[in-house]
Amino acid sequence: MNLHEYQGKELLKSYGVKIQEGIVANNAEEAVAAAKKLKELYNSDWCVVKAQIHAGGRGKGGGVKLAKSPEQAGELAGQIIGMMLKTPQTPPDGKLVRKVLVTQDVFYPGASEPKEFYISVLMDRGKGCNVIIYSPEGGMDIEKVAEETPELVFAEFVDPLLGLRPFQAQKVAFNLGLSGAALKDMVDFIQKLYAAFIGSDASMFEINPCLKTSDDKIIAVDAKVALDENALYRQSALAAMRDTDEEDPTDVEAQSYDLNYVKLDGNVGCMVNGAGLAMATMDLIKLSGGDPANFLDVGGTADAQRVENAMRLMLKDSNVKAILINIFGGIVRCDRVAQGVVDAYNKIGTIPVPVIVRLQGTNADLGKKIIDESGLKVYGAIEFQEAADLVAKVLN
Repeated sequence: MNLHEYQGKELLKSYGVKIQEGIVANNAEEAVAAAKKLKELYNSDWCVVKAQIHAGGRGKGGGVKLAKSPEQAGELAGQIIGMMLKTPQTPPDGKLVRKVLVTQDVFYPGASEPKEFYISVLMDRGKGCNVIIYSPEGGMDIEKVAEETPELVFAEFVDPLLGLRPFQAQKVAFNLGLSGAALKDMVDFIQKLYAAFIGSDASMFEINPCLKTSDDKIIAVDAKVALDENALYRQSALAAMRDTDEEDPTDVEAQSYDLNYVKLDGNVGCMVNGAGLAMATMDLIKLSGGDPANFLDVGGTADAQRVENAMRLMLKDSNVKAILINIFGGIVRCDRVAQGVVDAYNKIGTIPVPVIVRLQGTNADLGKKIIDESGLKVYGAIEFQEAADLVAKVLN
């Protein structure tokens, strides 16, 4: 589950991480009020207006603007809110901006030049540990830095059992070229950032830029946070931050039905009970000449209502030219599943694509008989190869 920047910053702040302070605004009037409040707190007319969407690269897409007065902050917020912001990380049509974050100006005059860094914490599944990825060249062109000068991107691996050791945080600060008060502040920043990563059950924290201000403070100017959805059951406060407006409507609907659904780009919808069987079914579809349009696991209780909900989801995809239902009747009886398919078929009404139902397990023969005698445009199968042949047939 992804968080907005303002949510990620509040999470960091709760762990003691210094952040670029800001106030969320839903319209131009609120943006003016937010900018005036920041002026009172930080004695500066300048502020930054930042679009709040679940995507990076907002600055390059015109979603981050510098305002030199509260009135200009309102004007810029009016321009940004309601726009379809396009970045390298959004769909081709972009994402609708519904709110902005008005933040303090942190590039103020001081004894030294401000400096931008890149810092992220994530899991390295290959090594079975966490890793801090960091670079002294942060900012909007970090992808270019990684591609053209990979020697400027460092990695510090952290044993999840031992945790982040003090010398590792110091090593990160030294490699970033810091000294004095800035080095000390960076060590503290890294330790608290890692604590936030562990404490929130996150899969990724990305701070870009992480800024050394002109008075040698280290602060998070941006925060991109992804949480592990499998751990949300113990993170109720964070789960409440979910913004379904930023997610695919079909994914949101699938979650409301408690279905494990992932949309793909193929032409054959597949409905299966069990993740392993689902993967095998997707292979089967490929071998038959088709492409899977989704991963959909209905779980061990494939009753009529779940089948109906699953079929409705698949039919929302205009690319689907056929549907393959592949059920192994271990806990559930195949005849009950078959009757559920027929009931769902009748309840939905006209289904414009052929439906292939492969049942194997308890009462598989009886289930096939129910499908064959239903009088509906449904093809029954028992063997894997039989189902594959039917997929190839209906696609041709």
